[in-house]
Amino acid sequence: MVEHLLSSNSTLIVTRTPLRVSFAGGGTDLPAYYEREGGAVLSATIDRFVYVILKRHSELFFEPIRINYSQSEQVERIDEIENNIARECLLFLGVEPPIYMSTVGDVPASTGLGGSSAFTVGLLNALHAYKGERVSPGQLAEEASYIEIDVLQEPIGKQDQYAAAFGGLNLFCFNPNGGVTTQQQRLKNGELKDLFRHVMMFWTGHRGSAAQVLAEQKENTERKLDTLRRMRDQAHELHELLDSGSFDIPRMGSILDEGWQLKSQLASTITNNEIDEWYGAALNAGALGGKLCGAGGGGFLLFIVPPDRQPSVRRALQDLTEMVALPEVHGSRVVIPFNG
Repeated sequence: MVEHLLSSNSTLIVTRTPLRVSFAGGGTDLPAYYEREGGAVLSATIDRFVYVILKRHSELFFEPIRINYSQSEQVERIDEIENNIARECLLFLGVEPPIYMSTVGDVPASTGLGGSSAFTVGLLNALHAYKGERVSPGQLAEEASYIEIDVLQEPIGKQDQYAAAFGGLNLFCFNPNGGVTTQQQRLKNGELKDLFRHVMMFWTGHRGSAAQVLAEQKENTERKLDTLRRMRDQAHELHELLDSGSFDIPRMGSILDEGWQLKSQLASTITNNEIDEWYGAALNAGALGGKLCGAGGGGFLLFIVPPDRQPSVRRALQDLTEMVALPEVHGSRVVIPFNG
């Protein structure tokens, strides 16, 4: 159900949608697995965002549609838009020209932090606001999943769309019937920030091809059921660990390390010698465990490291760029105009 909020004559709409890091279970959100046994992912959104700017395009311009992202498009009809996500979202919600849309992110695309799905969720949120509608996080997540998986036939799962829409630290359970259950991870005051004090992230400088990695993983599903089952169970184990209040950081590091060893078996392009060397150097320098964010092949390396060991890990990975990330508790939001 939608609720009328804004007039389509609103001058400017801006949405802010967070990126995410997944700690356990990534890969079990693919239909090839969860339709068999059900999957689970424990993830958290971070203070890095995708912004979408949307407005009615002025009749003073020659083109009725202008789309700005890493490229700029000026077209006459929506079905002429080359950006597949922008095109299908506009068609899906029946938004007619003249329309102007622009997007910018805090992090480059294809870095394993769910940027494409954050863009889809943020654009849908902006388009609903443009039409005067408020939508729930669950509706945004399902609409984004429909666009990416059903319409565009991307070989991806649902974890990124749900993380971007809901925000915060959550256990997402992907049921065989296609439904998704969201369990918000409620930590005591300050515990979520304390958790992220133990998180270090390093940009490898390489952008992985999620579609290529996930397509191979899909083909390997039948042979990797035991591996995927253990990865799914790790998400539940980490959820219970954090829910117990014990806040066992060494155990969390151990779970991430085991999960990375399992994930690297799912497809041949998930890791390579260079990534393995960086990972080993971090563990030798004091990291308790870690993983490569996203499908694999590049992106960000994430580690669990006690604060007193972080200078040593930083020195061991001095050739990589570190990104400090803090938790973000909100999912996709309309920030202009702001409605509280």
